[in-house]
Amino acid sequence: MKSTISFSAAACVATLAGLASAHNSIIYPCPRYSPVGLQCPAVPAGQTANGDINSPISSVQMGYSQPLCRFTTPYATPSATWTAGQSVTIKFNPNAVSHSGGNCEFSMSYDGGKTFAVIHRELRYCFVGSKPASLTNAVSVSSYTFNLPADLPSSDKAVFAWSWVNASGNREFYMNCADVAIKGGSSKSYTGPQMVIANYQGYPTIPEFNLNYETGMEHYTNAKNITVSPSGSTTGGGNGGSGNSAPPASSAPPSKTASASSATPGVPHKPQESVASSAPASSASNVASASNVASESPSSADSSASGNTGACTSGLMQCSGKGYQICNGGVWSPVYSCGVGASCKGTDGHIYCGWP
Repeated sequence: MKSTISFSAAACVATLAGLASAHNSIIYPCPRYSPVGLQCPAVPAGQTANGDINSPISSVQMGYSQPLCRFTTPYATPSATWTAGQSVTIKFNPNAVSHSGGNCEFSMSYDGGKTFAVIHRELRYCFVGSKPASLTNAVSVSSYTFNLPADLPSSDKAVFAWSWVNASGNREFYMNCADVAIKGGSSKSYTGPQMVIANYQGYPTIPEFNLNYETGMEHYTNAKNITVSPSGSTTGGGNGGSGNSAPPASSAPPSKTASASSATPGVPHKPQESVASSAPASSASNVASASNVASESPSSADSSASGNTGACTSGLMQCSGKGYQICNGGVWSPVYSCGVGASCKGTDGHIYCGWP
């Protein structure tokens, strides 16, 4: 029997058009080499725009991990200039999915993106706002607004990062990095929790939440403190957890709002809460669920299966043979391949492409 899921109609259309819209990414501040970011500097000489900007940097099932930030060469100029203690709004790609929420962290680095201290967290329900009734890919929150700590050090070469451990689907780790300038800082250093790394080679795997949003929460509550500054970073006390310095060597990926802190410098901050803004409602308002489905651009048909050719409801997806189909405009697409060696798997309301 075929397993059928519901998926964001907008995301399906974008995928069929070959856009990098299957997962999620920030668009402001513009992350490194983004083709869809806002107010982006020129891509550095010798580099190219990142067509996989929405993809995770690591996937347990697919067996790859890329470097933190994905790219290590910064923009020549900052993509944003912020003032310590003032409010910022982080905006996300409107063509995205939520993977039922999960844990987002917003962090700062002063050593080129090697170590990160968290300045804000959206735990459990990132992108969905509150606990969903069932697995979902609907996005209800597309931006987060919060105050930068007042004691962030000033620097023209700071690195801001968004990271995300998704609640449903393949076990993945998402990360975008933006080169920013910080002005008006009241301190020479900032201390906060280390950014959690999970679902990444050499780090813990956080399993699918299955609507239990306490899954893996110990990695966040037990995260060690780290002090970051333009002169270097040091790890402070804590109860352990998933630190972020010196990740292991990467393997190649598949082709294809609280007031500003007035804490004494060096005293660790508790990450702030936010004011969430809602995204426009999707035309598929009753979106159910989808895991990490296939590749970003389903450009190759799977000749091993003829697929369903009947009428369908736009936004649905289903496994067909080893591949999958997307319903767009009431018509099933051809059967798209999951890639060499991979096949479509479906169980109880969600599908994904994985290895045998």
